[in-house]
Amino acid sequence: MTFKNIDKFIVVGDRLLIKPQVDSEKTSSGLYLPAGVKEKEKVQSGYIIKAGPGFATYSQEEDEPWKESSEQVKYIPLQAEEGDLAIFLRKEAIEIEFDSEKFLIVPQSAILLLIREDDLDV
Repeated sequence: MTFKNIDKFIVVGDRLLIKPQVDSEKTSSGLYLPAGVKEKEKVQSGYIIKAGPGFATYSQEEDEPWKESSEQVKYIPLQAEEGDLAIFLRKEAIEIEFDSEKFLIVPQSAILLLIREDDLDV
């Protein structure tokens, strides 16, 4: 999945940029749903396009007592990776539109399940 100009996006913290899956506007029984019904569902799925660096932690190095201490930022990485299919809580998502494409910004805490395709032959 490639999107033009998506490399310009920098996802911050524990957030994920998700391309929502296109849902059918027809129910299993054959009824057509009006616009907006699928958007109000509690759970949604989509593919992760970009992931933030993770949860920031700060550590101070005290190498020598007379040296000036420097605060360094380290990140605890997210479980989600680019390309994963994520099932998440819709109410936590923020919708944006870029180049006439809809994307969602979702925090890691709203992810319920990740489906990862591994190319492992066991």
